[in-house]
Amino acid sequence: MNRRKIITLLGGATAWPLAARAQQPAMPVIGFLSSASLDGLAPYLPAFHQGVRETGFIDGRNVTIEYSWADNEYDRLRALAVEFTRRQATVITAPSVAAALAAKSATTTIPIVFYTGADPVDLGLVTSFNRPSGNLTGVTGLGNELDRKRLELLHELVPTATSFALLVNAANPILAEPTIKNVQAAAGTLGLQLHVLNANTERDIDAAFATTHDLHAGGLVIGADNFFNSRSEQLAALALRHAVPAIYQYHKFAAAGGVMSYGGSITDAYRLVGIYTGRILKGEKPADLPVQQATKVELILNLKTAKALSLTVPLTLLGRADEVIE
Repeated sequence: MNRRKIITLLGGATAWPLAARAQQPAMPVIGFLSSASLDGLAPYLPAFHQGVRETGFIDGRNVTIEYSWADNEYDRLRALAVEFTRRQATVITAPSVAAALAAKSATTTIPIVFYTGADPVDLGLVTSFNRPSGNLTGVTGLGNELDRKRLELLHELVPTATSFALLVNAANPILAEPTIKNVQAAAGTLGLQLHVLNANTERDIDAAFATTHDLHAGGLVIGADNFFNSRSEQLAALALRHAVPAIYQYHKFAAAGGVMSYGGSITDAYRLVGIYTGRILKGEKPADLPVQQATKVELILNLKTAKALSLTVPLTLLGRADEVIE
């Protein structure tokens, strides 16, 4: 889907610069602060809009949604967050750890609704799940908790392998470090050797798959990161080219040709973020809204890819799959 079509589907509002929006009639403003790109998050924005609509707000009718994209350049987030405070956004939506931390550092008064797969208490976003305090609340997915399970599932698919690789974006240590810790712990429990690889450029990704193949690793666990989220097709294609069984967290990876995906439903999480954003627009305070946990988890298997990789999927794994792509 090209950028123009994406913008059209979102009602055109995404592309308007802040200066142009300032000329419109005064309405509450949602500042959507993302560390990712428009193309990367486009599949999930309709779910966010749906959640906002469920509370009675429609973009362009009784609320204005402004979008700021860091395009995976994390050092831009602070300035983008400050711009939303200068514009006096009514609420800031920050659907990633990096975006939430940038927004938190920029304001203590504007309500912030976050989405993260990590523990928001450990990150310092809130003081507790039930009583967030301050100006932040939001939704947490089963992110870091599932890191171990991805390696376990991959090992179940390739039971004779004794070593595996893990791909992370070291430029985003907030996600990379706990992911490495969790997967290393799982590898230790399973008696496996783990090779940790890093990628934060297109060339790095190519090299990581080639290295995984050269190491004769049984498979590759791809760590959660916005940099990888928008590259599902590239990741899946490289896995096939280098004959590397790989697992990632989102459905679109398996749909693009990856052999397996296992993770929370990001669509469901974005709808919940939209609902909380709308509730704050209606006057509720972040401190009174407990942090929600999106608990829907999906295991997707791509049998076509498994066949191409000469893998036999165990019946025990097939029986647990939420969807099988043939």
